[in-house]
Amino acid sequence: MFKKVLIANRGEIALRVIRACKELGIRTVAVHSEVDRNSLHVRFADEAVCIGKNNSQDSYLNIPAVMSAAEITDVDAIHPGYGFLSENPHFSEICDSCDVTFIGPSAHTVRHLGDKSKAKEIMKSEGVPVVPGSEGVIETEKEALEVAESIGYPVIIKASFGGGGRGMRIAYDNASLATAFLTAKGEAEKAFTSGEVYLEKLIENPRHIEIQFIADNHGNCVHLGERDCTIQRRHQKLLEEAPSPVMTESKRREIGALAVKGVMATGYRNAGTMEFLMDKNGKFYFMEVNTRIQVEHPVTEIVTGIDLVKEQILVAMGNTLSFSQKDISIKGSAIECRINAEDPFNDFMPSPGTIDGYNVPGGLGVRIDTHAYEGYSISPYYDSMIGKLIVTGKNREEALAVLKRALSEYIIQGIHTTIPFFEKLIQDPNFINLDYDTGFMDDFQMDKSKK
Repeated sequence: MFKKVLIANRGEIALRVIRACKELGIRTVAVHSEVDRNSLHVRFADEAVCIGKNNSQDSYLNIPAVMSAAEITDVDAIHPGYGFLSENPHFSEICDSCDVTFIGPSAHTVRHLGDKSKAKEIMKSEGVPVVPGSEGVIETEKEALEVAESIGYPVIIKASFGGGGRGMRIAYDNASLATAFLTAKGEAEKAFTSGEVYLEKLIENPRHIEIQFIADNHGNCVHLGERDCTIQRRHQKLLEEAPSPVMTESKRREIGALAVKGVMATGYRNAGTMEFLMDKNGKFYFMEVNTRIQVEHPVTEIVTGIDLVKEQILVAMGNTLSFSQKDISIKGSAIECRINAEDPFNDFMPSPGTIDGYNVPGGLGVRIDTHAYEGYSISPYYDSMIGKLIVTGKNREEALAVLKRALSEYIIQGIHTTIPFFEKLIQDPNFINLDYDTGFMDDFQMDKSKK
């Protein structure tokens, strides 16, 4: 049993992990930058250590500082949350070398699945459907042209170690491919210190479907159904649902079993997510594996009744999963909105500042995961997420009714937020009728006169 866990993160996910630890009787250590010293994760942890200045490179991404905090507080394990060091295999290796348990998959697994072209090869060998494309990394423009002409346009160039839409470019013909290839390589080198890219057929008008899974150290791996993450802007998710309103039970069993088979081949342990694109004919194509807890994990927790963060910690301690596949059943519908400090009337520009008025919704079917409070300052140094509004109902229609009511009660003053965007989104006929794909936001407009 762990006696003490350090959370190498900040914001709502740090609070989420602290809560899970408290319920398991485990003491917690918060690390924080100078600007975050008044954050709630610092207040509610049992101990707190300042690890650097405001810039994330000097604090939350500063591995020596994090490990020094772990040493002086004598922790048994580190939970990385999401973002920052959560998918850094080097950090995982350092934890191992310091006899501190990294709550996540092994460095070997993270390294293999973090290389998207290599991950694609692994999944293909296990029978997981993949998007047609290059066999590994594309080295030259000539090679890119040959692959594109063999599979047909449109195609997409992707960074091998990418994420969040960076290092991704679409080409519709030979003329645009050369520019897309060079631009993607340049972005990848800048963002991920690796210019490696690969090429895939562009799946047009897809939905984004992901499978949540968790595996222990005893050969057990279970999937917990799917989430629909189709509503996104510039490849950044905005709203997630569980289960997907377009998924059938037979498709869920099929794609869930394939996801489990694919990750088991890598020796996976702990929680993870396999992401897919689904075309207009209902065919799935593997995209990537996220080797960490996801921002949107609460919708899965709600419809399955399983605390994923607790299960992560228990698995990391060597416990067998507390459930099997036959124990998993999906009940009701859950929807999550990412409440960000952004101005939806001004191209979602970040809106840092101090919250001078604050009220969160409540009532049956409402969950708020947030680190914000009245008087709290949203820093320009980190991502703009204020919190997550998660609602549930016996079906999607009821969940949307709860969401509409909850949004009307959610008051955040002093800064701009995405609340008005969600209020408009859930009244859009195409959203209500499920007539949308990942390109939905390309044509979505906010009425500035109602700002």
